[in-house]
Amino acid sequence: MGMRRKARELAVQTLYALDFAEIGTEFKEYDLLNQYPEILGQLAQRESIDASSPVFAFAEELVKNTIINLDDLEAEIGKHSENWSVDSIAHLDRHILQIAAYELIHTDTPPAVVINEAIEIAKKFCSESSGGFLNGILDSVKKDLQETSLGRGLG
Repeated sequence: MGMRRKARELAVQTLYALDFAEIGTEFKEYDLLNQYPEILGQLAQRESIDASSPVFAFAEELVKNTIINLDDLEAEIGKHSENWSVDSIAHLDRHILQIAAYELIHTDTPPAVVINEAIEIAKKFCSESSGGFLNGILDSVKKDLQETSLGRGLG
């Protein structure tokens, strides 16, 4: 397994574990940002991933930036998940979508890589139908981003 996939898996697991932490609604982002380092550290230690490793650094980047952009990411996912509210999407599926949407929108990682990684992680952690579901939403996000960037280039 590649280093970046391991980091993505660690990030998904961290976001999932945060679902069970005591998070206030008024300062949700603040609470998530304060609680994720301990959870990420515990999960990394369990997987024998050193906190100074590139795997840990990439996982931390994904978790932190996903939390910081969570409202925008969920709005983007919601825009592309027909007949599903973001809250009704299975927790693991939702966290894979959040991380993948973050990568699609805010990084230079090729969209095909982001989508493939999301599907592979879903195969490992989620139901059989998750891969197709995630693929559909992420492909729609990708197309929307491409159309938006083409529109900017023509202006």
